[in-house]
Amino acid sequence: MIKRILLFLIFVFAFASCASNKNVHYFQGIDDSKSSSEKVNFEPQLQPDDLLLIIVSAPDPEAAAPYNLLTFSDSGVGRTDNAASSSRYQTYLIDNNGEIEFPVLGRIKMGGLTKSEAVEKLKSLLRKYITSPIINLRIINYKFSVMGEVARPGLFNVPTERVTLPEAISMAGDLTIYGDRKQILVIRDVDGVKTHNFIDITSADFINSPFYYLDQNDVVYVRPNKTRVNSSVVGPNVTVGISAVSLLITIIALIAR
Repeated sequence: MIKRILLFLIFVFAFASCASNKNVHYFQGIDDSKSSSEKVNFEPQLQPDDLLLIIVSAPDPEAAAPYNLLTFSDSGVGRTDNAASSSRYQTYLIDNNGEIEFPVLGRIKMGGLTKSEAVEKLKSLLRKYITSPIINLRIINYKFSVMGEVARPGLFNVPTERVTLPEAISMAGDLTIYGDRKQILVIRDVDGVKTHNFIDITSADFINSPFYYLDQNDVVYVRPNKTRVNSSVVGPNVTVGISAVSLLITIIALIAR
């Protein structure tokens, strides 16, 4: 009788320990997936609360000088080339109306524009005052959040303006074994409206999704899988208890021989 119980427990544990690769592996079917023939030129749209560094250059440096205000600080983005100087270029915060206050030009609508569109708009406005203006524009507070079943959840600030979902997950230390890889939620602000989409990173098809690249201020949430949800109900020590019982039955079976 004890041997039958022991064999039954071994079968149960062996069955429970067998997890399908389809639930764990990323980018499945990538060899068979259809890649887009079009080159992807990803550009985030500027949003309220984006902090912009805008530097204006021109063949005549004196003509561009009024558009490059300086502030004074010991460190930070936008420092001048003079190592002995503590000055840096003024940054511009996009307000709730999607506008910035720019020197000489006044209030300019930037929200909703891509980076290249914003650069062209500034050039068009500046051509009235400067010959052949050159615009260097950067988002210097590009950030996103990763929450849920990852090793290191948190808010991430990055110096680049192009981050993919796999890169974001890597920065957060990858998913834990309890993360649902088929239901990763991405929350995004589009023209002031909150949108969301679920991404299945076990399928290679998501690399062609508009959510493959993250926008600034995106929120990535990794849901817990069924194992994590069930353990929260029955308690995390149940597995340990079952293992202890299994070991005890094994010892009794050996002694009974």
